[in-house]
Amino acid sequence: MKKKKSGSSRPKPQGNLSRKIVDILRNNSGKAYNYKQIASILGVNDASSRNQIIKNLAQLAAKKQITEVERGSFKIESSKDYFTGVMDLTTKGYGYVMVPDLADDIFIPNKDLNSAFDGDTVEIYIYNKRRNKRSEGEVTKILKRKRTEFVGVLQQKKDFGFVVIDDKSMYTDFFVSGNKLNGAKDGDKVIVEFDEWPKKADSPLGRITRVLGTPGEHHTEIHSILAQYGLPHDFPEEVEEFANTIDTSIGKDEIKKRRDMRETLTFTIDPKDAKDFDDALSFKKLENGNYEIGIHIADVSHYLQPGTILDDEAYERATSVYLVDRVVPMLPEILSNNACSLRPNEEKFTFSAVFEINDKAEVKNQWFGRTVTYSDERFAYEEAQHIIETSSGTIPEEISIRNHPYTVKGAVIDAILTLNTLAKKMRSRRMRDGAISFDKVEVKFNLNEENEPVGVFFKSAKDSNKLIEEFMLLANRRVAEYIGKMDPKKTFIYRCHDEPDDEKLAALQNIVGRFGHKLNLKDRKSTTASMNKLLENVQGKKEQNMVDTLAIRTMSKAYYGTENIGHYGLAFDYYSHFTSPIRRYPDVMVHRLLQRYLDNEPSANEAEYEDKCHHSSEMENLATNAERDSIKYMQVKFMQDHVDEEFLGVISGVTDWGIFVEIIENKCEGMIRLRDMNDDHYEYNAEEFSVTGRKTGRTVTLGDEVYVKVKNADLVKRQLDFTLVGSRSEVEK
Repeated sequence: MKKKKSGSSRPKPQGNLSRKIVDILRNNSGKAYNYKQIASILGVNDASSRNQIIKNLAQLAAKKQITEVERGSFKIESSKDYFTGVMDLTTKGYGYVMVPDLADDIFIPNKDLNSAFDGDTVEIYIYNKRRNKRSEGEVTKILKRKRTEFVGVLQQKKDFGFVVIDDKSMYTDFFVSGNKLNGAKDGDKVIVEFDEWPKKADSPLGRITRVLGTPGEHHTEIHSILAQYGLPHDFPEEVEEFANTIDTSIGKDEIKKRRDMRETLTFTIDPKDAKDFDDALSFKKLENGNYEIGIHIADVSHYLQPGTILDDEAYERATSVYLVDRVVPMLPEILSNNACSLRPNEEKFTFSAVFEINDKAEVKNQWFGRTVTYSDERFAYEEAQHIIETSSGTIPEEISIRNHPYTVKGAVIDAILTLNTLAKKMRSRRMRDGAISFDKVEVKFNLNEENEPVGVFFKSAKDSNKLIEEFMLLANRRVAEYIGKMDPKKTFIYRCHDEPDDEKLAALQNIVGRFGHKLNLKDRKSTTASMNKLLENVQGKKEQNMVDTLAIRTMSKAYYGTENIGHYGLAFDYYSHFTSPIRRYPDVMVHRLLQRYLDNEPSANEAEYEDKCHHSSEMENLATNAERDSIKYMQVKFMQDHVDEEFLGVISGVTDWGIFVEIIENKCEGMIRLRDMNDDHYEYNAEEFSVTGRKTGRTVTLGDEVYVKVKNADLVKRQLDFTLVGSRSEVEK
């Protein structure tokens, strides 16, 4: 055996050498390197490896991926093939990057994710451009982590552990060393914080920051939902202390600065279980036959001063979060349920939009400004509805409502009935102008003292709900229009809603056509008219909830922005959010901007407010996802007591791995996995939204009514599994 020569070394295998060279040059963009320097960085010094480097440098230069700036010296220029975008990871371990400047998303294979997580802002290099096909790329830099904390279950070994992340889009677990377990035990649900992902490590390294509890337990799972979306559950102690020091008295000096409307009849109409009342209506008949109607909103901005820790906390939260069993408020209770809540028989500081309206529901005059009001009555929606349904003809002097603390006087009854009449006229006008009527049925739960779901019920909007909605829409629209038409242009926050995507509309048309419905997509007017007709026609039918859901998904997502594009769904050229500052931070900013311009101050900084709009939109989206997850969790929890029971459902979705079925009596949705349908081998037909048995020819299609049995209810995964019993016609023979 020959001895190895002194000073020589065996060649190190250089897999994908071109990629490694490009990475070195890209990480040192603008700096030139020769083959010796690259060999040194790669840690090789044998002749074979150096020759490979020289050869690859020449090939990369020939392809114009790198530039030879002088003989034997290369660097990488900023390239048109590099883009910045947001990573969208799939549950299958690969991702797509959404790049604003490109028509199509860029496909990123798992091997090229380079430690990117879902939602991260990344730089990518497109290495495989394809015509008429999706281009491929790799992540070259993580520019901004969307989140650094994740929820998962600890699998503990001897002196270390792995956290398996709940989020299905997470393709890796986290390694946690023994000194970073923070007291967590095997099987605990925990929050793990990302530390780093060394290049040679199989898993990212993390530390456990909080133990949530045992998987499947109620509070563990609710806190897991909040933590999964990075949402808080408690206020920091210093924020609570600051809030408790605020002067919430109704002082005489402050009253003098405001329009005093305490003598005008004023009342609130809210859900019966509401704890904060941020809007009230006032009503007065004028001598000319018109009506003075005030929309009075809690003056949160009076108490919430910019630059304070309380304001910083409210901005970061941006919204209250409404889970099934609790509310995570944007503001501490001293404000949300007390000082800013327009409770009956109490004076409050308010910010108001006051309108003079005639019998045709036309606005003849308007006024915006700070007020002081006194709420004479507090109604639940059901109580206001009772007044509307039982009062016809002559207005009674008073009326008794079950569970209401005292009889309602004739003046209040007259006000509610008049407002209801005007609201119907405003709604009818909106529909004629092209607004879309999304009156989707809400799933609600009856909870016992332990917050266990003991029943499911449905809520739909009635006249009392629509009354409040129309006057809130009026205030929001008129405030936005007032500022939007100022000259010169003023920075403002609009609630924007773009037109729906044509492809999504065509897909919806295809689906609803299977149920005998039609959409006319000729132009905007015909589209909205036929959409409203569709939503009206499905009322009470088996496919209602599915069609309602699909129609909403067809619409673009509403967002906050400083550039006004109007609101497609409401058919408004100008729209904003003015009416809920207790639970939405954008409304607080709208109040501040409105007062600023009423005081003739210069326009606010647009870039600053655009950033705030983007943050508010993101937080709203997270809160919505958390709310949906809490509903799904409660549905699964409710169905745990009904395993092996049969239910009639409607097929609400068909995929290549399973069939989604929504139970008609409680709207709980679960899946029948194709692999569990043992009577045949079923093949998926995407165009027909169906699966068909290869031997029997049996076809199961979107919209079919079927009987299912609850096979499994998994609280941790928030997932229902069904077994197919048979079609309705088969079972009911």
